[in-house]
Amino acid sequence: MKENLLHFIWKLQLFTSKKLQSVTSENIHVVSAGLQNFNSGPDFFNSKIEINGQLWAGNVEIHVKSSDWYIHRHEIDENYDSVILHVVWEHDVEVFRKTNTVIPTLELKNFISKEVLQNYERLFSQNKKWINCENEIPVIDHFVIAHFLERLYIERLEQKSLKIHKFLQTTNNNWEAVLFLLLAQNFGLKINAEPFLNFAASFDFSIVRKVSSNALQLEALFLGQAGLLTKNSEASYFEVLKKEYEYLKVKFKLTPISSGQVQFFRLRPNNFPTIRLSQLASLYHLHQNLFSKLMEIQPIEIYYNLFDVGTSEFWKTHYTFATESKKSSKKITKSFVDLLLINTIIPLKFSYLKSMGKTDFSSLLQLLEDVKPEKNSIILKFDSLKIKSENAFKTQALLQLKNEYCSKQLCLQCEIGKNILKN
Repeated sequence: MKENLLHFIWKLQLFTSKKLQSVTSENIHVVSAGLQNFNSGPDFFNSKIEINGQLWAGNVEIHVKSSDWYIHRHEIDENYDSVILHVVWEHDVEVFRKTNTVIPTLELKNFISKEVLQNYERLFSQNKKWINCENEIPVIDHFVIAHFLERLYIERLEQKSLKIHKFLQTTNNNWEAVLFLLLAQNFGLKINAEPFLNFAASFDFSIVRKVSSNALQLEALFLGQAGLLTKNSEASYFEVLKKEYEYLKVKFKLTPISSGQVQFFRLRPNNFPTIRLSQLASLYHLHQNLFSKLMEIQPIEIYYNLFDVGTSEFWKTHYTFATESKKSSKKITKSFVDLLLINTIIPLKFSYLKSMGKTDFSSLLQLLEDVKPEKNSIILKFDSLKIKSENAFKTQALLQLKNEYCSKQLCLQCEIGKNILKN
C-alpha cells in the first residue's frame, strides 16, 4: 500500500460505504475532506468531520500504519496538535494527544473496493510503458481530456511566467526590455539560445532605442555584442560594421560576450547567427515600441505581417562574412513566427494580463489554436495513442502532461489518472 493512494482515496472520498466507523466503533461522517497540504504538516487542512454526532473542525493526518505517527515523530511536533482524525490503511497502535486522549482512527482497508486497488496496480505496473495509462487513455471520455488540457496549458504559462518575472526584476519592470531578452533567446533557437540571451543582457535596452533609427548601427551593435566582429575578415561590409561597432563600444562603454559562445555548427544556413541577428536588428529598426504593438494585436495574420522582415542587403547574398551565396530574401518565415508566438509572445501577454489583474485568457487560447501543431517525438507518440493534435494549444498542453505528470509518475494528480482509478 502506498500513502499517496490513501491521500487520493481520502481526497475524492472513494469509499465503498458512507457509513464509516472508527476502530473503536465511533460513527464517522465526512462533511469536508479538507485541503490537501503538499508541504510540511498534516496532510489535509481545514477538514470537517462529524464523530458520533459531534462536528469537529481541524486537520487530518494519513499513514499506511498507525505506528507511522511515532516513526515520523509527530507526537513532539505541535503542528499535529490540531489533528482530529487519523486515517490509516492498517491500525496497529493507538495514537494519543498531549492531553492523553486517543485520536480517533479510521482504518481504510475495510472501506476501499478491490476495483480501486486493482486499477491502481494496473496503472502503476512497471512493464516498460511509455506512459502509465497508455492502454486506457484512448478510451477516456473526450470531455475529461479536453478540460484537463486547458488547465495544463495555463499551468505551462504559469511556469514560463516565472522566468518573465525574473527578467522584470533585473530590468526594473521594463516590459520592452523583457521582450527583447525573450526574442533574442528564441531567435537563437536551441543551440544559440543561451549565447543570444547573454548577448541581449550584455547591454542596457535603452541603447537599442537610441540607435534603432540607424539600421547599420543597430546591426553592428548586435553582431558586435555577440562577439561576431572580433576576428578579421576581408569582406568590406565586415570592416564597415566593425568601425560602427567600435564607435558604439566607446560611446556606450560596451563589453561584448566572449568570442566563441555563438555557434554555427549543426545549424542550417538560414538559422546561422549572422542571419538571425540581422533579422532581429531589422525588426527593431522597423518597429519601435514593439512590446506595445504586440500587446494590442490579436488575429494571427497581423503577427505574421509584423514579423515579415528580412536581413540587411549584405546578408541576402551571404550566410557568413567569408563566402558569397545565391541571392535570397531570407525573411522570417511563418513557422518561425509560430515558434515566437508559442515561446515568447503568448507567455509574455499572459504575464502582462496577470500583472493588470486580468484573469480572462480566452483570447490567448484562441490565438494558440490558430497556430499549427508542433511536431516532435512526444506529440507523435500521443498521436499513436489516438490523442490527435489539431493546433499548438493541444501540443503545448500535451508536452506539459508528459513532462510534468507522466514522466514524474504523478498520475494521482492527473485528471486522466483520477478518471481511470475512479472507474
